[in-house]
Amino acid sequence: MNRSKFNNKNFTRQKRVVWQPWAKAASAGVLAALSVQPVWAIDFGPDGMFSLTGFAKAEVQRGSNHCTNCQQFPAEDKQRAWADDLVAGRPYKTTNTNVTLAQPWLGMKYDLGGGYKFNALLSQRWRDGSEDIPGYWYEKNAAISHENYGSVRIGAMTTRTWSIADYPYGTNVGVADVWGSSGAGYGLLTRALRYTAPVIDVAQGDLVLEATYDQGNTDFKIHKPRFLELYAQYHKGDLVIDAMHQDTRNGNPQAWSHGPFYALTPNAADDSKLGGSGQAITMVMARYQWNSQLELSGGVRANRWSGAYAVITQAGTAAQWNNMFNVDWNGSLNGVSNPGYAATSTDWMLGARYKMGQWTASTGMVHLGKASTANPSERGQSNAAEVNTVGLNYNFNNGFQVYAFAGMVRYARLGLSPMSMPGNAAFTNVDSRVTKTGNWAGVGAVYVF
Repeated sequence: MNRSKFNNKNFTRQKRVVWQPWAKAASAGVLAALSVQPVWAIDFGPDGMFSLTGFAKAEVQRGSNHCTNCQQFPAEDKQRAWADDLVAGRPYKTTNTNVTLAQPWLGMKYDLGGGYKFNALLSQRWRDGSEDIPGYWYEKNAAISHENYGSVRIGAMTTRTWSIADYPYGTNVGVADVWGSSGAGYGLLTRALRYTAPVIDVAQGDLVLEATYDQGNTDFKIHKPRFLELYAQYHKGDLVIDAMHQDTRNGNPQAWSHGPFYALTPNAADDSKLGGSGQAITMVMARYQWNSQLELSGGVRANRWSGAYAVITQAGTAAQWNNMFNVDWNGSLNGVSNPGYAATSTDWMLGARYKMGQWTASTGMVHLGKASTANPSERGQSNAAEVNTVGLNYNFNNGFQVYAFAGMVRYARLGLSPMSMPGNAAFTNVDSRVTKTGNWAGVGAVYVF
């Protein structure tokens, strides 16, 4: 491919829809202490109408095979051909990284009478002192519920696909980011409507069913965004099964299940210049409390992307491009230049936790699989990744916990990272184009209130 076409000085790369927090170092102990109940929750107002809970976390780690600024255009999306180029001779080495996270939840509840209740929730996350995903709330919603009829919630909220994969499944075994934030899902919603049905007794267990819909940016009239998520949880004794399915149209094409669902691009003026795009994710996870000490967990997920062709949305000296996915750069398909191809992949995770008094040991494994696609160009479909982690946490039983962790990543080949990863060095800071392996270790502390 003629890369010079994408690297000339008259070409300006479009700013990403959202910031890319996956570019930060991965944490095998991310939010590990969220398994601690918020024993110091603050209730205030008439009859305890308001409550404040949350967490604050600080972590440091040392990791091998980090290649700082190896990519010629560091801020560019992996899907863009000009992001493939590396800076010749740049060393990769062991480096230190650190992160702080803080997220409060402000809740409100009010008894409306007749069995009906009103509640509202407001929450935002800060990473290293700045908004985690600028412009998007984690929770900004209100709900009405009734024990016999279920609940209806409206507003900004997190998806089940991201939030449950992140916690408890990923967090409990040190793979919160690599499991929860990878794949073809979305994590944050802006204009959602969620219905949660009353608990149903099934085979001596409890079944909860839920549906969530979001229309995204309604200024798009041709390629209207549409998000649908179906979720079910079955709980019987020591077994919990969580199943979810997302089916979406005309959101931002991506492989970052933590990312927000909004529209094909940030600008509705691009609508007539774009082609439609869709993606879906189906995931089943389960946890089983083997005994009072040992908990086993696992999950499998299927990803599907329709692909999205690449097109200039604003021509000129400062040319702007759309958000594309799995493109055959300089290719053509059915008269379309730089076409995007459909792709599917399968990922899985396993984990175990063992409690010993106030100590908890854990281990986790995630496999991000190769993708199936008809794209004649290599865009990461031939690569796979395995991440393994171990961790040890100490719970002071007052909301405070300290932990240590270690992990390693191994790619199947040198080249672009697996299709399920949003960036070539996502989650681990180990760039798959530079080296096939890397490892890390660190310590952290978390306070949950």
